[in-house]
Amino acid sequence: MMIKLDNAGSSPRVRFAPSPTGYLHVGGARTALFNYLFARNQGGSFLLRIEDTDRERSSDEMTGQILDAMEWLGLEVDEPPVHQADGLERHRADVQTLMEAGRAWRCFADQDELAEVRARLREEGRPLRRHEVPGHSDEETAARLSAGEPFALFYGIPAGATTFEDIVHGPTTVEHAHMDDFVVLRSDGTPVYNLAVVSDDIDMGITHVLRGDDHLSNTPKQVLIYEALGATPPLFAHVPMILGPDGKRLSKRHGAASVEAYREEGILPEALVNFLALLGWSPGDDREVMDLPELIEAFSLDRILKKSSVFDPEKLEWLNGRHLQLKTAERLAPVVLDLLPDTERDRASVERERLLEVTDLVKTRARTIESMAAQARPFFTPLESLQYDEKAANKHWRNPGEASERLAAARSEIETVQPYDHDTLETALRAAAERLEIGAGKLFQPLRLALMGSAESPGIFDVLTLLGRDRSVERIDRALEEIAARASVAPDDPS
Repeated sequence: MMIKLDNAGSSPRVRFAPSPTGYLHVGGARTALFNYLFARNQGGSFLLRIEDTDRERSSDEMTGQILDAMEWLGLEVDEPPVHQADGLERHRADVQTLMEAGRAWRCFADQDELAEVRARLREEGRPLRRHEVPGHSDEETAARLSAGEPFALFYGIPAGATTFEDIVHGPTTVEHAHMDDFVVLRSDGTPVYNLAVVSDDIDMGITHVLRGDDHLSNTPKQVLIYEALGATPPLFAHVPMILGPDGKRLSKRHGAASVEAYREEGILPEALVNFLALLGWSPGDDREVMDLPELIEAFSLDRILKKSSVFDPEKLEWLNGRHLQLKTAERLAPVVLDLLPDTERDRASVERERLLEVTDLVKTRARTIESMAAQARPFFTPLESLQYDEKAANKHWRNPGEASERLAAARSEIETVQPYDHDTLETALRAAAERLEIGAGKLFQPLRLALMGSAESPGIFDVLTLLGRDRSVERIDRALEEIAARASVAPDDPS
């Protein structure tokens, strides 16, 4: 059963809030995707907030990278992006509201003093409170304030407990005795994460917060701030973390970790979206290959899993291969063309129909665009530039006499067969193998190497058809010359 959710009867408004301190990580992309799918499924709004209050680590370049990655994934936002740094005055005003409500206190202790207090309290199993910090009685606070000493502002945790509803994890209660008083405004006047996030979400009218469950510990603090500011907290959904194959949190040590890296590796945006959607969510049936409209239609928060998901690169490549097969040659050919070396690109540009046919053939065998380009390249390599894989040559042309005989027999059939098509070529070449009293593979593999320079390629009859009669015969003639040249070199020749 699908959960139809709203907050105070309004259409859902959700946001993705990355920090522009690096490339868009696949974990962040998955969070953005879940928010996007939920908004589209529920007829709500998907917003973007750039959390750039960390001026030292934030950059316009990274903001641009994040926006570009989201556009590439197809995650279109419904309103202009919001920059958290633009809300500084509102953040400070909200902190003033906390002060006036008696929910915040001034802390004049420096980092070392606080560290000593925290260490002592941890040993004693007690939370940080104002009265535990030396020099913070009402009288001492007033004196230090009058003296102009710098201070941070802490939220004072009240007695009791905080309970919030988590759509993924269910009702969650945190006893305040287990929570420390926490900073809401630094001594330099800048807000910390928990205060800024609440202030921004209130200002943006956010009704649902979907984020990674590494934020779960922040939620009771944020609920307290919402209540102190007189606002209704949004509904929360903390989605499971993404783990690497070793069971540890996904990071660069597991390989590519950013959207940009997978884009450069030739992963289609449709495939990456499909893959990320299935990390921590299930459509409830056996479907695995899904496009964005299908994901939107199927998505619901009650299908988000509690258990962390493992990032499986093999499955991503498999999905990419499936999505490649769904693309038309017209869509893929320009991308393949861009990845070909200059010489092959020039020839393929001229031979557009052949390029489309080759693309249509190799897409069924490839899992990435790079693999498609690698398989397409030999079809357009000039005769004089064709290179032969040494390992394959040592295996399939090991006996020059046999190899030459088999290639000559194949050449004879290829040069004369009528009509020149897949089925007729197959019949003729299999008959030639029978006349030579050898298995078909012992004819096809030397021929494949002659035509493509490699022991691996699409089906030999597809290769012959796409190369055409003249080009196939030319390549066999060149291979015969190569075999003869290799045979003429004595075994002890130092060359």
